[in-house]
Parts: sequence; structure tokens; C-alpha cells
Amino acid sequence: MEPGERYQMPVSGTPWEVLEKELNCLKSNDIDWKHGKAAVFVHYAGEQALAIAKQAYTMYFSENGLGKRAFPSLEKLERDVIDMGLGLLNAPASATGFMTTGGTESIFMAVKAARDRFQTRHGQSRTPEILLARSAHPAFDKAAHFMGLKAIRTPLSSEFCADPAVFERYINHNTAMIVGSAPAYPHGVIDPIDQLATLSEQHNIWMHVDACVGGYFAPFVRMLGVDLTPFDFSVSGVSSISADLHKYGYAAKGASTLFFADPTLARHADYFFDSWPRGTYHTQTLVGTRPGGAIAAAWAVMNFLGIDGYKKVAQQITTCRQSLQDGLRDMGFNIWGDPKLSILAWGNDDQSKVHSVGNSLAANGWLVGYLTEPPGIHLMLNATHPDSLHDYLRDVRTALRSKGTSGPSGTTNEAGLSRGKTDATY
Repeated sequence: MEPGERYQMPVSGTPWEVLEKELNCLKSNDIDWKHGKAAVFVHYAGEQALAIAKQAYTMYFSENGLGKRAFPSLEKLERDVIDMGLGLLNAPASATGFMTTGGTESIFMAVKAARDRFQTRHGQSRTPEILLARSAHPAFDKAAHFMGLKAIRTPLSSEFCADPAVFERYINHNTAMIVGSAPAYPHGVIDPIDQLATLSEQHNIWMHVDACVGGYFAPFVRMLGVDLTPFDFSVSGVSSISADLHKYGYAAKGASTLFFADPTLARHADYFFDSWPRGTYHTQTLVGTRPGGAIAAAWAVMNFLGIDGYKKVAQQITTCRQSLQDGLRDMGFNIWGDPKLSILAWGNDDQSKVHSVGNSLAANGWLVGYLTEPPGIHLMLNATHPDSLHDYLRDVRTALRSKGTSGPSGTTNEAGLSRGKTDATY
């Protein structure tokens, strides 16, 4: 195809053998994630779990999660997934929830619920505000932009987490939601959820915990005996929690969960419409159609791995993270914050040094995600990384010995680093 030429649908169909060959050719240019070259976008728990997710997804490939009357099995599978998640997050008997297609949608619906609750209590003359730390995910700002709220980001503490004292200074009569992360995506540090929730109770404000990364990882790390900051429904005052199944639940893409402490809170997420000829339209989610395969795959993987399986993978990942921390510190790098889960941010105050090392890693086939505050490199580990750990540390050492390294094809990542161009998932 010539540059700028539009791709055309073929007049006659193309045999699958030809299409498969072209797909494989195109895919050959993608990152080699199975050999640990990507520390973002893919969450892997082994070939068996992956195969089971694929098989379960295929069984429900055509079914629609919107059609509960047509597909009662999907309603049952979703209920099972929600129950398992509520159990992991120490939810009270009154708690409830539903599945969404991803962390951004879970966050959108939590923001929608908090906004509607605020407007039910105070009317619509005020602009509701979301109070969150600078490290919180941009999906909250995105939701605020779409739904007419104002997102207020506060400075981080010296530990790279939310500072409750600063939060308290920003609370006012427009504050509709307080957000804490478990963990925050940039540095992998869990915010002091208990202290933030105390503020929410004192001021009767919705408290949301963004556990999109940690929701299906932190419970198993805690079971391994690691002392974690309390982050779930065991903390008094927590209203809702978002947790991604397609991250450390190891489900197929398009699966997240949103949990509420009780049904009265969950009802604020509902949307009803009946001013059209087809009757009442009702959803709890932003989307209508939902892939039945994503629901089935989540259910299958959770039951296949079980608590022991999840603990085993969590042990592998946290051991790998600690080994990376030790190796990077030995080379003179800092670990930003005190990460205890799967995310690791490392670097130093010399941006040019971080830039040079990152370019060298990229030239060796690693997908590099940059951190800008402070300068560093960001990793979100999965079960492929224990096997690539030594190669990664070797390539970092090599980068330190070399000078003037550049990115692939002679390009540089400097512009991306300085502007904060980094890969954000949800």
C-alpha cells in the first residue's frame, strides 16, 4: 500500500490460510512478551491458565453479557466471579458488585455513582469534586471530564503516596469522592487507605479504592505473610473498590470488577431510560454489549488456579521484584518508594543517565516505560519475568558501561521521557 492509501475490503473473501499467514507476519513485529521483554500490557500466569482462558472464552465467544434472560449461565458465572472477589477483599455480607470491561470502565462507574449520590443529597447546582493524589490513575480525570466533575490532585508524601494531611486541607462542601490507590500505578506504593477512609467517614464522602492493579494480587501477597497497608473492605469507610481481572486475575482482556459496600451505594451506578419505543433500558455498566467470553474466562481461570495457584504466582512475582530491587540497588540506582507488590519504579535524579540506560534497554528489545517524577523506569511484573531477570540486569549493567546509547533505529526516547510519554494501562 502507498503511504496515505486507505485499506480496502476485498471484493472476494480471502482464505483463512492466507489471513493467518499475514497475521503471523504482522505479529512478528510485536514485542516478545512471552520472554519477559514487556513489563506492561500482558499479565501471564503460565501456559495452562492461558489455555484455559482461551478455551472458556471460545465457549462463550458469541454470547452477550447484556442478555441475562437469554444467557442465564453468564449471569450465574458473573455472580460467582463477584462472590469470589468479594471474599478476597473482606467484603461484608451486604456488599455487591458487577463486572465491567476494564479498569477505566470500573472507575467511570464508581465516579458516576459517587456523583449521583452527591447530587441526590445536594442537588445539581454545585460542581462535584474528586480528591486524589498526583499518583492516581488518569482514568479519574477522564471520568471527571466526561461527567462534569472537577478532579483535584494533591502532592505526594515523601514516601510517594497520598498524604492524608494534605487531603484534609482540600476537603470542602463540593468534595464528592476521595480516592486511594492500592497500589498507585507509577511507583507501586499503596496509599494509606485507612487514614483516607477516616477522612471520608468524618465528612460523609464517598471513599473509592482503586485496586485495579492490586485487587487480585495483594490478597495473595498478604496470605504469604507480607505486611501490607490495609486497603480493602476491612477498612471502615470504604465505599467501593475497582479491581481488574485481566491483570492479576489472569483472565482474558475485557474483564474488571467494581464492588460496593452495600446495594444502596451500588444503585447510584444504575442507568435507566424508557423514553423510546422498546421499553425500559437498564444497565449498571457504561457499555451495553459485554463479551460473554470475558466473563467465562475469568470464572474458569479463578476456579482453575484457586487460592493456592494465585499464591504460587504471587510468590514468584514478588521474589522476582525483590531480586530486581537488590540488583538495581547494587548498581547504584534508587527504588522509588517501598513497593511490596508487582510494580517497581527505579532510577536516580540524573535524567540523562536514566535516558541513556533506557535507550540501551530498548535497543536490546526491552519495552521501556518511563517515569518522570522522579526520573526512572517503570516495571509491572508477571510470571514471565523470573526467567528474564538475569538478562534484564545484565543489560542494565551493559548500559552503564556504554556511553551515548540511542534507541532502536537511531531514535531517542528523550522527548518521551521529558514529556512524560509513558504507557498507562487500565
